[in-house]
Amino acid sequence: MKKQNKLKIINDPIYGFITIPSELIFDLIEHPYFQRLRRISQMGLSHLVYPGAQHTRFQHALGCLYLMQKAIQTLKFKGIKITKDEEEATLIAILLHDIGHSPFSHALENSLIEGLSHENLSLEFMETLNQDFNGKLDLAIKIFKGNYDKEFLTQLVAGQLDIDRLDYLKRDSFYTGVAEGNINSDRLITMINVRDNQLMIEEKGIYSVEKFLLARRLMYWQVYLHKTSLGAELILIKILQRAKELIQKGNELQSNSSLSYFLNHNILYDNFSLEILERFAQLDDYDIMTAIKQWQNHSDRILSKLCQMLINRKLFKVKLKNKAFKAKKIENIKHNIQKQFNITSEEAKYFFFEGKTSNQAYNYDYQQIMILFKNEKIKEVSQVSDQLNLKTLAQPVVKYYICYPKGLQ
Repeated sequence: MKKQNKLKIINDPIYGFITIPSELIFDLIEHPYFQRLRRISQMGLSHLVYPGAQHTRFQHALGCLYLMQKAIQTLKFKGIKITKDEEEATLIAILLHDIGHSPFSHALENSLIEGLSHENLSLEFMETLNQDFNGKLDLAIKIFKGNYDKEFLTQLVAGQLDIDRLDYLKRDSFYTGVAEGNINSDRLITMINVRDNQLMIEEKGIYSVEKFLLARRLMYWQVYLHKTSLGAELILIKILQRAKELIQKGNELQSNSSLSYFLNHNILYDNFSLEILERFAQLDDYDIMTAIKQWQNHSDRILSKLCQMLINRKLFKVKLKNKAFKAKKIENIKHNIQKQFNITSEEAKYFFFEGKTSNQAYNYDYQQIMILFKNEKIKEVSQVSDQLNLKTLAQPVVKYYICYPKGLQ
């Protein structure tokens, strides 16, 4: 039998040709768990605002693999000791870092499984894959969890200036067409170094760091927290909440077996199991959208209305403010919703959402970005930046929102 060539080359629109560096990584990419990421959108429902944002977690993961290869080669060239096993393990950790995402990525996090973030679920997938691959992911899991003595390897996977962020900012900027997010990832990777077991940026890269942090702030308000995307994702969450409520009341809803399981059961961290993980591995964006298309004709007016709104992009009006909305205004809107739709105050909760969202481009309390000078002095980036007030970018910006149907009388 002819042996399969596993050292493939993949053509990526951002970076060009991406090489798969080992047979183990090829086999992980081929695994159904990873192939599922082809059917998980990278940016949830952002395509309702930016039509080009149709890329997937699969593409993002491969982009991260490419950038991590460049980062490791850069560090090795600068004399940082990284063994072959450590290199492969770090590549595996970044490849699988998002494997636990729910359908529509962050939009449905905690909607299907409560109390388990996508990072927790990614670790569950990695532990299961490790059994399938006879312990070959042991080191990758240690690096992913931050339990390995070379801290800088973990910082490359998850940190303030990690490979994940370098890819998603550049990739999301490309697919949305929002030029403000286009960072120079090549320059940043060229400038990385390690001292005292910590990842840092050489002095010449400080302006690229400033651009990176500003791009992150702008992309969050302009893209990730865009009010229309926010409103659409809240409708999606409410659709699943209503579906669960109807099922609990004895109503029948059409959906495939994978989605039906999560609608009929309250899955919590305490009752999570391998069986549930396998069922979760069968869920993707297609299952959710197929169900929503079916439910738009359901006899329940609330469920059908919400589904029709999402399918036909008849989305809510969303208002953002720097301070909380007055209680009287909120009560007036809720009253108008009840009156216009002829529903109870309890049912009106499906057509009115309120909350707050925040954006913090740089967090001092979480792996500070350190700058390495030629004289070997090390300083935190905000202490040496002369182009931007990075302390301002480190302050969380909080905005309050309300969402409700357009055209309320």
